[in-house]
Amino acid sequence: MRLRLFTLGIALMFILSPIFHPFARAQEPEKEQEKASNWRIDPLHSGAHFSVRHMMISTVRGEFTGVTGSVTYDPKDPARDAVEATIDCSTVNTGVAKRDAQLKSADFFDVAHYPTMKFKSRRVEKAGEGKLKVTGDLTINAITQEVVLDVDGPTGPIRDPRGNEKIGLEASTQISRKKFGITWNETMESGGIAVADEVSISLDLELIKNAKPQ
Repeated sequence: MRLRLFTLGIALMFILSPIFHPFARAQEPEKEQEKASNWRIDPLHSGAHFSVRHMMISTVRGEFTGVTGSVTYDPKDPARDAVEATIDCSTVNTGVAKRDAQLKSADFFDVAHYPTMKFKSRRVEKAGEGKLKVTGDLTINAITQEVVLDVDGPTGPIRDPRGNEKIGLEASTQISRKKFGITWNETMESGGIAVADEVSISLDLELIKNAKPQ
């Protein structure tokens, strides 16, 4: 008889525990929400690099240093990730002042009218171990086109000497400059062109984790 009463008591405890502890299950979704974290691009340690074929025989390379933006990152669920980035076109640098001046002119980026280019993700997908595929809208000179970024990373988090939590990633893509209205060119005597249409882009980004609101 005592054994039956003891067994019945244990069963009642398991049945009634959710009633007397209503927050036990409610906390589970909250833990799921905590997986995604917010980060910002560190412009001092990030850059956007590009390369394009010149006169069909060589490659010209350059970079933009004014990269800012925000990232939402969930290491277990890429569908919750999001990226927004802005690049200051006036920071373009190819190492040749005359060429940089032309790139800032209406021939290319028309910095006077369109000082920045912007990227906003639409979706993020896992593309293998330690890799992501980020599809989004890139806007240059007020023209928006869909691009896909192949991402290596993000890395695991580390802390810098000031206690900031950081992660890093690399991304790459290729675009047609003509699709963004950048059509300037010169024809050579041999029949070729001075600047190719296809531009290769690579990004090196260092992200700083945002502090949680108090």
